Amino acid sequence: MAVAGDVPADRVLGPTKIAMLVTDVGLLLYWVVIFSGLIPPDMAYKDYTNPILSDWNVSFVPLDLAAALTGLATLAGRFAARPLMTVSLALTSTAGLQAVAFWALRGDFTLAWWVPNLWLLLFPLPALAVLVRGR
Repeated sequence: MAVAGDVPADRVLGPTKIAMLVTDVGLLLYWVVIFSGLIPPDMAYKDYTNPILSDWNVSFVPLDLAAALTGLATLAGRFAARPLMTVSLALTSTAGLQAVAFWALRGDFTLAWWVPNLWLLLFPLPALAVLVRGR
């Protein structure tokens, strides 16, 4: 039920589910490609010779997998969809925030890193607002 001035939940959550599917599958494919070596390390992340950056990149595996798997479980509809969707979107946004904060602290504004991580940070926010309001 929408309150005057509010956007109906379905108008936010419907497109968000599509974005979740694309993003969650994309996260899983990213890690498959990285771990299979299909992308040379120098193309996977900047300054790949720095073991700290390599470790930093791989440190996102648990967070990304948790976000993607809870998102796909939400979309499968076999669990409590709204609470699980809230968890998935919060994890996704957190992953984006962590990456954006890292690159900002380093003063590295390479679009190849900023665009996907801003996507991860920002696309969940409207849906999280709807889910937290509980409408």
